[in-house]
Amino acid sequence: MSAVLDQVRQLSAEERLGAVATVVAGADTGAKAVIDAELGYVAGELPSSIADDVLADARGLMANEQNRTLDYGPDSVFIETVAPQPLLLIFGAGHIAQSLATLASELGFRIIVADARKAWATVERFPNVDRLIVGWPDKVFDEVVLDGRTYVVLLSHDARFEDPVLPAVRKAPVRYIGALGSRRTSRTRAERLRDAGWSEDEISRIHAPIGIDIGAEQPSEVAVAILAEMVRVRYGAGSGLSLRGVETRIHPQRGEEPGTV
Repeated sequence: MSAVLDQVRQLSAEERLGAVATVVAGADTGAKAVIDAELGYVAGELPSSIADDVLADARGLMANEQNRTLDYGPDSVFIETVAPQPLLLIFGAGHIAQSLATLASELGFRIIVADARKAWATVERFPNVDRLIVGWPDKVFDEVVLDGRTYVVLLSHDARFEDPVLPAVRKAPVRYIGALGSRRTSRTRAERLRDAGWSEDEISRIHAPIGIDIGAEQPSEVAVAILAEMVRVRYGAGSGLSLRGVETRIHPQRGEEPGTV
């Protein structure tokens, strides 16, 4: 058991993606193993009859940071993802950004807020963010590595903010890109990007207008809509619709599509 705990700690310390698989029903209840997303099993042991299937399913779950109890004949295995802390980059320190930073911190995001306006980007307005950068986006990208754990949100209507950000994230493997604006603004942005040589696939990566439609009016409500969309992208599942009246499973089981409600 100590080897299992040591490997879990190592995954966390090295910010590596992994999972812990525990047999919770069956003849080998209590058996446990640690899985590294790249290396496979690194500690512990599962029954050989299900080990390969568990590894394949765990990799699928890890890709979307999901936790599931899955059945393998008479055995049930709980697979818990161990994922590095995600990073949220917020460009634009307005009222929506304040609420979004507060809500996202509750979900475990590391948060960086950037704005060139000193009066807006203040510790008083953003007391709980991990970093506050007073400056243009270039300053952020000089210091931050963009990877699959990065979420980028544009909350400024100022093209001087968008113009440096979008090219910087265009080829980066960031998990989410969202941009505030009306449908008209979003169409204009898309046209501008096409003229700059962006493909339709590249443009479609940008969630714009940003957020899920919940009828939001107030800045804090808009922040909820944005965070809801980020969560949906994070886990690669969910329809964005109300669960009321839905009779099928909320979480998909083994063999079902990840988007199953």
